[in-house]
Amino acid sequence: MKIVEAPAGWPVNEAEALSVQDELRTRVVLDEPGPPVGTGTVTGVDVAYDDERDVVAAAAVVLDAATLTVVEEATAIGRVTFPYVPGLLAFRELPTVLAALASLTSDPGLVVCDGYGRAHPRRFGLASHLGVLTGLPVLGVAKNPFVFTHAEPGGSRGDFAALVADDGEEVGRALRTQHGVKPVFVSAGHRVTLESACAHALHLARDFRIPESTRRADALCRRALREVSGGS
Repeated sequence: MKIVEAPAGWPVNEAEALSVQDELRTRVVLDEPGPPVGTGTVTGVDVAYDDERDVVAAAAVVLDAATLTVVEEATAIGRVTFPYVPGLLAFRELPTVLAALASLTSDPGLVVCDGYGRAHPRRFGLASHLGVLTGLPVLGVAKNPFVFTHAEPGGSRGDFAALVADDGEEVGRALRTQHGVKPVFVSAGHRVTLESACAHALHLARDFRIPESTRRADALCRRALREVSGGS
């Protein structure tokens, strides 16, 4: 399998990455609603790491948005060339994620990341970064909150509470996708509103806490990593 390398000029340290974030976040579009819920296709992307070998496996799984059945799957294996820095994980993951997306023959439609968009200290998480680079509508659904506070949402499916920044901005929502189960953390990435992002996340989390797109991508990238690591 071909190993994906970071493109020429890709940031290699924190200062360079912060500069790129400052430049690209001005291109984020948050006033488009995105595609209607349950229409077209939706693509989950996720990554798994082999830290000992500095290898990352990325998966992209395209689902029919209405039925949540798999339309197409793709994986890519890459080298990790950027250090682990909270808030800059996109620079470790994106070259390989982009390679997985590029190998799809189907229209990705709406893309769902296991991470953050606007709910990021510099308002430019993985979902926003991926959206700006690809031009696709992207949202983030994270399993845990990052740095923002929130009240506890109600206990029923669909209940939510705002993720609030220090300046009072609502940057995301803690969304209860299943009754009595802890919430997920949804934020708009690019070309989708927060309201729409939550509606999509709820639709995609039909049977489980996390979206079906994320569940499928998580399983696929883990499988790809095991294969490239010799099954260990």
